Amino acid sequence: MRAKSVVHVEYEVFKRILDSEIIAESLEDIRMDLVPTNDSVAEKRFDEGVKSASQYILNLLERRRHRLPEEHEDFQVKG
Repeated sequence: MRAKSVVHVEYEVFKRILDSEIIAESLEDIRMDLVPTNDSVAEKRFDEGVKSASQYILNLLERRRHRLPEEHEDFQVKG
């Protein structure tokens, strides 16, 4: 489908970020940098940070659904 608007492109970018294997691998690299072995506090912080960042992106997606082209599979009427 051709890009219909900037919002449409933003939606697709955010969606791909959440679904990306490359991002998942990068998160594991970040985990190795930030969470020392046997450090449950750092592990909990990391997990909560990833969860929070994921929720933030999901919110960005949700706020754009009503502005997608009507023929887009994820289009949703605002309401």
